Amino acid sequence: MGLASRAAWLSYVGGLTQEDIAGRLKVSRVKVNRLIALAHRQGLIRVFVEGTAAECVALEDEIARAFDLRFCTVAPDLGETDLPLQALAAAGAHYLIGVLEQPHVRVVGIGHGRTLAAVIDRLPRLARADLEFVSLLGSLTRSAAANPFDVIHRLAGKVGGDSYFLPVPFFADSVEDKAVLAAQRSVRDVFALAEKADLVIVGIGELSAHAHLLQTGMITEAEFAELEQAGAVGEVLGHFFDEHGRSVEADINRRALGLAPADLRGKEVVAIAGGRGKARAIAAVLESGLSTGLVTDEATARRLAARMRGRSHAARRAPVEQPAIAS
Repeated sequence: MGLASRAAWLSYVGGLTQEDIAGRLKVSRVKVNRLIALAHRQGLIRVFVEGTAAECVALEDEIARAFDLRFCTVAPDLGETDLPLQALAAAGAHYLIGVLEQPHVRVVGIGHGRTLAAVIDRLPRLARADLEFVSLLGSLTRSAAANPFDVIHRLAGKVGGDSYFLPVPFFADSVEDKAVLAAQRSVRDVFALAEKADLVIVGIGELSAHAHLLQTGMITEAEFAELEQAGAVGEVLGHFFDEHGRSVEADINRRALGLAPADLRGKEVVAIAGGRGKARAIAAVLESGLSTGLVTDEATARRLAARMRGRSHAARRAPVEQPAIAS
């Protein structure tokens, strides 16, 4: 591992050729090539590209203006299908490393999902032992694929700070059970820390037959049907919204064990989300006004922009009701 790290350092930082590195380390060029490949596999090399394609910049500006965001980052299309984890992970990690290096950021709240897990995997190591990472939702799930505790644990491991998770289910079985669980001292302490978060990073879930929440058993078929009937299209931290960004009237919304939408108001809340079928869910969450920033992929951004233009066009074509003329 040490030799692989040294070879990578000489190549990417020192700018040496493989022949130069071979001479410096007294190994063959073939060995140098293998060492650098090993460094890539071991996650010792992380590459970020500064700058964005012109088409992406135009989409960023359009989306940020439409939803009154502080910023929007659109990762160029890499040709991925369904869930573009490579693009989202690279763009999300680039954003996250930038904010984690800022000394005023001390407490970071973290959501859940495959996309955030991929972002953390792509994140380079950073020495910020003073940081505190706190989970924003219940961390006990039936499926390891949906385990938010794993996300926050890996993040703390990369940065060196302390991590805190909520030792309760994602959803309580009843509103009464939620009240009992939330009253526990250990849970209250984590909630208190989460409410102090300087930065909140969340994923966005869609409500469809292919929804990750449904596939992993985090919500049941009956709960899915209730949410669908209530008009839910998007989810953040276990709270479901309709296409207008309004919290839906569904029992599960009252049973989520995590920060409520009201607790997020006024915070820096950045959503990292994208993929086929996610545009409607992302638009719903952005309509709610909870998010102040968005990191997404180019294909999703195009779908999101098309939805906004279509809605704007429909609004312009809608007939204006004339006031009645008194006789």
